[in-house]
Amino acid sequence: MRFGLFIPQGWRMDLAGIDPSQHWATMNGLAQHADGGDVWESIWVYDHFHTVPEPTEDATHEAWTLMAAYAASTSRVRLGQMCTCMAYRNPAYLAKVAATTDLISGGRVEMGIGAGWYEHEWRAYGYGFPRAGERIAALEEGVEIMRQAWETGYATLDGTYYQVDGARVFPLPAQPGGIPFWIAGGGEKKTLRIAAKYAQYTNFDGSPEGFAHKSEVLRGHCSDLGRDFDAIVRSANYNVVIGRDAAEVEERFRWYEDHFGRTVPAKAEETVQGLRNGPLVGTPEQLVEKLTELRGLGMTYAITYFAEAAYDRSGIELFEREVAPALMG
Repeated sequence: MRFGLFIPQGWRMDLAGIDPSQHWATMNGLAQHADGGDVWESIWVYDHFHTVPEPTEDATHEAWTLMAAYAASTSRVRLGQMCTCMAYRNPAYLAKVAATTDLISGGRVEMGIGAGWYEHEWRAYGYGFPRAGERIAALEEGVEIMRQAWETGYATLDGTYYQVDGARVFPLPAQPGGIPFWIAGGGEKKTLRIAAKYAQYTNFDGSPEGFAHKSEVLRGHCSDLGRDFDAIVRSANYNVVIGRDAAEVEERFRWYEDHFGRTVPAKAEETVQGLRNGPLVGTPEQLVEKLTELRGLGMTYAITYFAEAAYDRSGIELFEREVAPALMG
């Protein structure tokens, strides 16, 4: 099994209370930690503008600015976004940004891409909020433009949502054939079909039941399109709450209750309950057992999030010592 690590960027209230002048040092310190070891294959950020579980005035750092910064400050880990919203940037422009970042990094960028969902920030930034079918159709057109750009250096598409005419994207990305696509989302009729057509990786529901079901839907689309299902790596995102024993796990939850009680009091109970209900909650032995089950279902790439990471690395370090080694290789 392979592992990625989300770096806190403020979106999930995970830099709250830290002075903004110290945000980059905090984020880059965690990136350097991941880069210097051998557990984390990749580091990840979210592509959002307004905080969750509700919009606040706390920081949410911009995803592709961070990608470029990490491209320069790290040397080993791969660099991903889970996931870039197709509508937030013209796809030819995004292809150019990603290609430049890939070159800076020496060929370490992953392109996580999705249709987008956070209506509050869409409308606040002037993007409107098209219905889901339109957002997904725009996603497919955008992915096609990026695929052309990275494979040939040119992109032309007279689409419903995007029109480009000989857009030049030179130099090409450092990675031969272009930057790998992670098509994120579990929409069964359209999103997973786009994934079957274009993706090297997918990212959807990480519960055992949900993962197994979405995998079978993806398999069906691959069969329809003549694509090798096993050529697509299936990943999922996980909130990790880990402790050496049950008492330490509960200690973490008490920290979450205090943290979210201070930062988003109206949403604190719901937020903590969401963390409590995830599949990766418990001792190292319990997490190994759950991840072994998921690996048996074909989930071979876990992207992990530790809500306390900016303030306390002990959970990350425990995972590195006692969970990842039992599953890697």
